[in-house]
Amino acid sequence: MEPVPSISDLRIKIFADGADLNGIREMYAKPFIKGFTTNPTLMRKAGVKDYRAFAREAIAAVPDRPISFEVFADDHATMEAQAMEIASWGANVNVKIPITNTKRQSSVPLVGRLSKRGVAVNVTAMFTLDQVRATLDVLSADTPAILSIFAGRVADSGRDPMPIMTEAVRLAAKAHPKAEVLWASPREVLNLFHADACGCHIITVTNDLLNKLGSVGKDLERFSLETVEMFWRDADAAGYNIPTRDAAPVLANGARS
Repeated sequence: MEPVPSISDLRIKIFADGADLNGIREMYAKPFIKGFTTNPTLMRKAGVKDYRAFAREAIAAVPDRPISFEVFADDHATMEAQAMEIASWGANVNVKIPITNTKRQSSVPLVGRLSKRGVAVNVTAMFTLDQVRATLDVLSADTPAILSIFAGRVADSGRDPMPIMTEAVRLAAKAHPKAEVLWASPREVLNLFHADACGCHIITVTNDLLNKLGSVGKDLERFSLETVEMFWRDADAAGYNIPTRDAAPVLANGARS
C-alpha cells in the first residue's frame, strides 16, 4: 500500500509567498510557516502603492521570522543602494537580488559585494546550475544567503527540476555553510514533497496553495466522493437541465421538470 503523506514528515521550511498584509498576518499565526517572501509582481497585484510603507508594516507583522524584499532597479549601482537601504529595515530582512538585470548583465559581482558587507541576500530568478555555481563562488562564508531557483518555471519548460535542485543542494553544502537552496514557484502541493526529497532547505508557497494543505493525506475514495458532490452541487445551483426525447427534462437534483 502506498504510504499516506503527511505535512509533519517534511523537513523543509515553508515560507509564505505574498504581498497582502492581512494574508501575511494570517500566515504568521501558523507555527509551520517559518518565513515570508514578496516580490514586485505580487506587490503590484496586491495594490501596494508605497513600497517602504508596505515593507515596514510587513516587518512589524513578522518581527521574528525572515522576510525577503526585492530591489527593483535595473542598473547594478542603484540595485546596490536599494539593497543597503532595504537591509537596514530589520535584522530579519533578506534582500532579493535578481541573478541578472533586463540587459542580461550578471548580478553576481553585486551579490558578492553585498554578501561581503554582511547583507543576507536572496538571489532570485535563478534557473541553471551555472548560475548557482557562479553565485556560490562569490558569497562570503560568514553571511547567510538564499539561492532561489524557480523550479516551477523550470517544470513549465518541460524539464524535470528535481535533478537541478538536488545538484544545487549538493553544491551549496560543499561550497557554503550558510547558503540555503529555495524551491521557488511551486505549482501543486506535491511540489513540497518533491522539494523535501531533493534536500531543499526552503520552499515558497502562495496562500492559495497553502490553503490546499488540508488535502494532504486525505483518503482518495473520500476525495473522489467530495469531487462528485462538488460537481452535483454546482450543477444543481446553476439549475441545469437536459431535455430528453422520451421524458420530461431532468433537473440536476433528479426531479422531473
